[in-house]
Amino acid sequence: MSILYTILLYLIQPFVWIKLLWRSRKAPDYRKRWLERYGFCKNKVKSGGILVHAVSVGETLAAIPLIKALQNQYPQLPITVTTMTPTGSKQVKSLLKDSVSHVYLPYDLPCAIHRFLKTVQPKLVIIMETELWPNLISQCHNKKIPLIIANARLSERSAKRYHKLGKAISKLFAKISTVAAQNKQDGDRFISLGLPVDHLAVTGSIKFDIELTDKQQQNIAKLKQQWQLHRPVLIAASTHAGEDEIILSAFKQLFKNHPNLLLILVPRHPERFKTVEKLIVDNDLNYIKRSTKQNPTSETQVILGDTMGELLELYGMANIAFVGGSLIEHGGHNPLEPALHHIPIISGKHFFNFKVIGEQLIDANGMLVCNSDIDSLYLTINSLLNNESRCQQIGENAYQVLKSNQGALNRLLTIIHHYLEE
Repeated sequence: MSILYTILLYLIQPFVWIKLLWRSRKAPDYRKRWLERYGFCKNKVKSGGILVHAVSVGETLAAIPLIKALQNQYPQLPITVTTMTPTGSKQVKSLLKDSVSHVYLPYDLPCAIHRFLKTVQPKLVIIMETELWPNLISQCHNKKIPLIIANARLSERSAKRYHKLGKAISKLFAKISTVAAQNKQDGDRFISLGLPVDHLAVTGSIKFDIELTDKQQQNIAKLKQQWQLHRPVLIAASTHAGEDEIILSAFKQLFKNHPNLLLILVPRHPERFKTVEKLIVDNDLNYIKRSTKQNPTSETQVILGDTMGELLELYGMANIAFVGGSLIEHGGHNPLEPALHHIPIISGKHFFNFKVIGEQLIDANGMLVCNSDIDSLYLTINSLLNNESRCQQIGENAYQVLKSNQGALNRLLTIIHHYLEE
């Protein structure tokens, strides 16, 4: 199985290059740093430390508290953070700057992984959530490099796909040092796929351990002073294609009853900024772009969030938050980020990537769920705008869910300490 996988991976490389070039039409950064994708990273990293892999934006944001805790506890160990996407790369550079080394994780080709590990020489590899790269896992196992899957989650749908691989997946899981699962349900699915019981730890989700930095709090206070908003603010964050049309249509309906409502619309991927801007123009809405640093006026109806690394701060400007990726079958994005600001959360029904967290929020009346149509979204938002005390209570409920589930980070650090002290 592993041989067939590797052969196939080599054979598809020309198509991988075509895909990178295709994506670079809208996101030019996909055309850059290709050598890193094949393990050539000499003089870009400091060896002998900790390697943390976070695929893209969401995983990177979840990893930030962990990385900062590791820097605090192990200041003598250099940290290398890898991603697979340019947007994830930008987040690392924006939030961690030169305090870590950063390169792309190479494709899972034996030669590239060998070259990469030989350069980085990590004492420990931490993979955020569930990125299972067979050659990376196997080479770490063979080189006796401990490998932890941190904040691990495994949906029923993914587990069913892995089950089809039979013994091959069981052999792979046996090579993972520890899977630190977000909850018991995820942990049970890993065990059912062949993970040894003593390789599992249920730590909870470190996404609950997010906090605003002093800098972020200062930026929010500064924005509030600059914008001087005395009006309700709705943020629609991390939106995907197919959602913005619904959101803008619902907003125009809301605007009839709430003419001073302001919408902050933040697409998930930067390559969609221009497309979403055109949608705003086509809807004949008065807007500004966040990248221009203009302050909204009383005439401004929409702020297009076309910057990276500011989402937590923009949540701090809102009274109500819609979390995208959930009106379509993408699986949703992290609903705990708006919860940090004590604001009510609205999600579409497709939040399966955050199923357990979403259910906790719903059970506590901290998140409302709407269907994937204009009227349902309109009615859900309108009910909050018409009842300020209910709006505040739902926001407070969401925050309490966040606070009551914190502690996963410390449990994960205990596991990490065990491997670094060996």
